[in-house]
Amino acid sequence: MEKFVEQALLYDFYGELLTGRQRQVYENVVLEDCSLSEVAQELGISRQGVYDMLRRCNQILEDYEKKLHLVEKFLHIKDKVRKIRRLSKQYGAQDIAAISDEILEEL
Repeated sequence: MEKFVEQALLYDFYGELLTGRQRQVYENVVLEDCSLSEVAQELGISRQGVYDMLRRCNQILEDYEKKLHLVEKFLHIKDKVRKIRRLSKQYGAQDIAAISDEILEEL
């Protein structure tokens, strides 16, 4: 999986478990693509401080995933629903295809 997509998914699932400051740094650097220097200047900390916090956030999010496997389960379910959708369209079961489309939209 592409690194950005992986980071975004981890943040979507576990971001609320970070502190407010950690969320701010993570969002600015990863999601908004700000440079470490820009974030450091905005927050009044060193560039190294931003880098360290970002590494710590990544480690925290990865640790949560290792324990809870929510992203893995989400991707697995999404893949299964896509297979159901593909098969239902192949066999002309439009009602099942519509339901699987709804599930994919909700995921």
